[in-house]
Formats: sequence, C-alpha cells, structure tokens
Amino acid sequence: MAEKDFNLHDVVQMKKPHPCGENRWKIIRMGMDIRIKCLGCDHSVMIPRRDFSKKMKKVLEKAEA
Repeated sequence: MAEKDFNLHDVVQMKKPHPCGENRWKIIRMGMDIRIKCLGCDHSVMIPRRDFSKKMKKVLEKAEA
C-alpha cells in the first residue's frame, strides 16, 4: 500500500462520512495526533496519526504553499 502524502491545511476525504453528511475534512493540526475539521458543520476531531492514515481515503485539495 502506498504511503498517503498529506500536509497541514490540506482538504481530505475520509472513508466514512461525518454524521452531518459531509465527507470533506481540513487538516488543522499535525503532530503525534492529527486534528481535522469537518467542512460541513465545523466540528473538529483529533485522531492518532496511525488511525488517520488508515481512515483517510484521498487528498482532495492540496494547501497553497
């Protein structure tokens, strides 16, 4: 399985949608844990990096440099 490349402020798609119906998330913090914010309802969730890598489907938008 290829390593997924993601950075701070990227918009990603997760395998399962959020209960609000949105499936687009913005990465707002990176470290040992990754905090992502739902772009539908602005709810934020902190996930361990290992779990995030498993649950992320793809990067939809790369952050501007």
